[in-house]
Amino acid sequence: MASQLVFFVTLLALSAVSCDSFSTDNPTDRRVLVLLDDFAIKSSHSLYFKSLQSRGFQLDFKLADDPKLALQRYGEYLYDGLVIFAPTIERFGGSVDLASILEFVDSGHDLILAGDAAASDLIREIATECGVDFDEDASALVIDHTSYAVSDFEGDHTLIAADDLIESGVILGKDKIKAPILFQGIGHSLNPANNLVLKVLSASPSAYSANPAAKLSSPPTLYGSSISLVSVVQARNNARILISGSLSMFSNRYFRSSVQKAGSATKHEKPGNEQFLSEISKWIFHERGHLKAVNVKHHKVGEHNEPAIYRITDDLEYSVEIYEWSGSSWEPYVADDVQVQFYMMSPYVLKTLTTDNKGLYFTSFKVPDVYGVFQFKVEYQRLGYTSLTLSKQIPVRPFRHNEYERFIPAAYPYYGAAFSMMAGFFIFSVVHLYHK
Repeated sequence: MASQLVFFVTLLALSAVSCDSFSTDNPTDRRVLVLLDDFAIKSSHSLYFKSLQSRGFQLDFKLADDPKLALQRYGEYLYDGLVIFAPTIERFGGSVDLASILEFVDSGHDLILAGDAAASDLIREIATECGVDFDEDASALVIDHTSYAVSDFEGDHTLIAADDLIESGVILGKDKIKAPILFQGIGHSLNPANNLVLKVLSASPSAYSANPAAKLSSPPTLYGSSISLVSVVQARNNARILISGSLSMFSNRYFRSSVQKAGSATKHEKPGNEQFLSEISKWIFHERGHLKAVNVKHHKVGEHNEPAIYRITDDLEYSVEIYEWSGSSWEPYVADDVQVQFYMMSPYVLKTLTTDNKGLYFTSFKVPDVYGVFQFKVEYQRLGYTSLTLSKQIPVRPFRHNEYERFIPAAYPYYGAAFSMMAGFFIFSVVHLYHK
């Protein structure tokens, strides 16, 4: 009886985990684990956390060195997103480590990582594995003597008013961020071999990374617009990662304090941090830019059922429905650059799909005069959107012996030549035999 009770409790736990797990059909109401250096961060950054909770996220706050930490149980992940606001942590507690975090992302889950001037080697290593390299100098901060915030009274110009944002409505939302974004922290560069990493917030051309308390004895390794302040990654499995060199930019203080950029007469009541981080978190957690494709169909023109095989030169129709998650429901995705390939070793047919602006994409074409095993392939990759990879295999056969035309119109001149030669030979024979 006791063993049955244990089995029943275990089954209930697994059911609860499965119900809360991320679903491509409903990418909201997900559980997020928030790892902190100190529980004081929970109150000092409460506005950011409340913005997530107001959108339906269940935040589980834990210290980064909690000995009971775990990302999965019984082979199932307990969380669908991970926020690491513990820049000084040298070693995570429980079963969480670098390998488990990378495996968490490789399984399609999302990650937000924030560092600062005291970032540990562990935090730097996680960032490096994601294609981002923080400045090797542990004492270096991003300094800008022309784009600093006027409220930077200390005079070291490490409090930056940044406004060099990526131009992408799907990542940052449709409403333009008008106020500069306050940033104080460390800069990073992107791995040039990793084309999945994008700079979302860049430093100005006058910025550089150095120790503000020491004189420069050599040129800085990071300088100008090559310094990234905030970067994002969209992995090939559509997992999304946000990496920031500043934990303070998420704080209540930076959400509410007024800001005036040096050299500008405009003073904003509050910086753009709240709008920027709220909008980008919508993208990170798949509330925007998340696509799905359904009802992939193909058939001969004039028919409705999908055949098991096509014949060369058949006329066919192909269609697919594509929708985008709006944060609460699926809306038709409208674009003019979705293409389908009819592929065997190389694309024999490449067609741009026509849309009815209601989510349906379709086209028609003639099967090429080549037989073999073909594929309908849609490989759609667009900045800020989850990638779509669709594939359907279909064989193509040649004509059967009884399907060829009895007389080929193109051969009529040859038929005429043969019969005219026979007629000419007959006439020549008659004339030759009976001519006196």
